Amino acid sequence: MAGQTLYERLGGAYAIASAVDYLIDRRHSNVTLNNANDKVREFHATQYKAGYKFMVTAWSIEVSGGPACYPGRDMFEVHKDLGLSDDEFDVTAHESRNSLYQVGVPQ
Repeated sequence: MAGQTLYERLGGAYAIASAVDYLIDRRHSNVTLNNANDKVREFHATQYKAGYKFMVTAWSIEVSGGPACYPGRDMFEVHKDLGLSDDEFDVTAHESRNSLYQVGVPQ
């Protein structure tokens, strides 16, 4: 494991895609995340879930040390006008940790 990238330690693209699949399903069904913010609710209602999963997967692959494959915009730019609260961020972080745990990613 020494010297491996996070991407490699997570199991590569397939493992990351599995974790993102689980995460996005959890986020879409999370009442706090989908009802607390009108802009987030509108995005989730109008965007294709599979495409969203692809974008999150590609971003996760790239930022974890895998190949450059994310075709989207900068994360700060994408989220700056959503008015996300600290609570929404905390719930998202919790869902992310839980998703990684559920697919067997060690601490």
